[in-house]
Amino acid sequence: MKNAMLFSAALTSAWVLFSGNPAQAEVTLPAIIGSHMVLESGMPLTIWGWANAGEEVTVAIADFKATVKADSAGDWQVKLPPIPASDEPLEMTVSGTNTIKLTDILVGEVWMGSGQSNMQWSVDASDNAAEEIAAANYPKLRLFLVPLVPAGKPAKNVNAAWTVCTPETVKSFSAVCYYFGRELHKSLKVPVGMIATSWGGTAIQPWIPPAGYEAVAELEGERKQIESLRTGYQAALKGKLPEIKQWLEGSEKAVAAGLAVGDPPTMPANPFNSSGGFTGLYNGMIHPLAPFTIRGALWYQGEANVGQGMHYRDLMKGLILGWRTAWSQGDLPFLFVQLAPFQYGGNPQALAELWEAQTATLKVPNTGMAVTTDISNIHDIHPRNKQEVGRRLALWALARFYGQSELVYSGPIYESMEVEGKRIRVRFQHSDGGLVSRDGKPLTWFSIAGADKKFLPATATVDSETIVVESSDVSAPVAVRFGWHQIAEPNLANKAGLPASPFRTDNWSDATSAPPPQ
Repeated sequence: MKNAMLFSAALTSAWVLFSGNPAQAEVTLPAIIGSHMVLESGMPLTIWGWANAGEEVTVAIADFKATVKADSAGDWQVKLPPIPASDEPLEMTVSGTNTIKLTDILVGEVWMGSGQSNMQWSVDASDNAAEEIAAANYPKLRLFLVPLVPAGKPAKNVNAAWTVCTPETVKSFSAVCYYFGRELHKSLKVPVGMIATSWGGTAIQPWIPPAGYEAVAELEGERKQIESLRTGYQAALKGKLPEIKQWLEGSEKAVAAGLAVGDPPTMPANPFNSSGGFTGLYNGMIHPLAPFTIRGALWYQGEANVGQGMHYRDLMKGLILGWRTAWSQGDLPFLFVQLAPFQYGGNPQALAELWEAQTATLKVPNTGMAVTTDISNIHDIHPRNKQEVGRRLALWALARFYGQSELVYSGPIYESMEVEGKRIRVRFQHSDGGLVSRDGKPLTWFSIAGADKKFLPATATVDSETIVVESSDVSAPVAVRFGWHQIAEPNLANKAGLPASPFRTDNWSDATSAPPPQ
């Protein structure tokens, strides 16, 4: 009996080591589908899980019921029709050879937030933390916090659970996600579910799925790197086969002789199982959440990609298109935060070039951008005013996706320029009602250049919904820059108080920048 147990343990180790798929015993659900969750209202709902191959599974909630058989791998998925928003708790049962009962389910709005440290930044580290935490009693606001776990291949699940928003549960939750969700909850008066899945210090590349890299022609270099890593890993695995065979043979002999079985061989490290590199965070922290129906996604990231300039736009397109492929919900709304000014050091225009890439991402349908140049701390890469970040993202959501078209949801975005003799007139989107200096002082961080590409400080004057820029030292101007420096905290805004995004009207790589204003 002892020998049989040892050999069984050896074979079990080998099976788990090489397949990663322990046998399914009963009907189970991913963690994202659980008690206290919020389901998206007014949209078809995808419910999925695992069972024995061929097992019949029935999902029932409210007046809806669907039955399906698990496939040969034990995977099953059903589609439920849209359910109207409701703050009356519902129950869901999932039945096969066993029955799972989920309780306290609400129906409303669900958003997912991701990124690096500024999205991960918790409520207890934001402004007025003690007061915000004490007031965080929102029984119809639900939170789902994904742990920091990369994966070498798409994971099926995460170790997390839905919780009701209370002072205790909100402390370590993403501040931006919480404040955004709170704004929606108060404005729409429906339940809101927020999913937070972020990791500080991470670049955008680990969050992009393979489908995203395939969807963007400009990411060919990344695709080649991914293929090289994949080929190298497969070759390393193949090279390990003789050692695996030797271990199995030795294990059989050890069992026959009544000896202990040695540890299985150490496998080559999967290059994608990392918080750096490619796809590892999508695999471990995003893929297990899809295709749970959501209204949209939030993104606050880019600090780790400063220096990549306009290529960051290509990476953003890959991220957005990749996630939209995973969710199969068409042009899934995608709202992101333009980074705050910060003294990074090095090239003082590198952050401005990333701002330019972020602004260019607005050309992707169903996207929106919250500008934060006025709520920054140039000596702290983590500005504490996450309340306003959440509010500005919520303005985009409410105006664009919830029909509140009367809201002003964006600050001025550069649109075009016209040379008028010795001055340049600049036009903006989102300038309805006029432009202002948010502090009442002369406009700051404008510069102007002639054909010599030497930018000099400029005077900028509001003329209704346009800005007139000029300098007595530039008689034939051809280009304007605004906020084109990593520590720029300019004061141009619209009358709703939302700041203008930094921009340049040129695409010169060899220009001389104006010195920062005193």
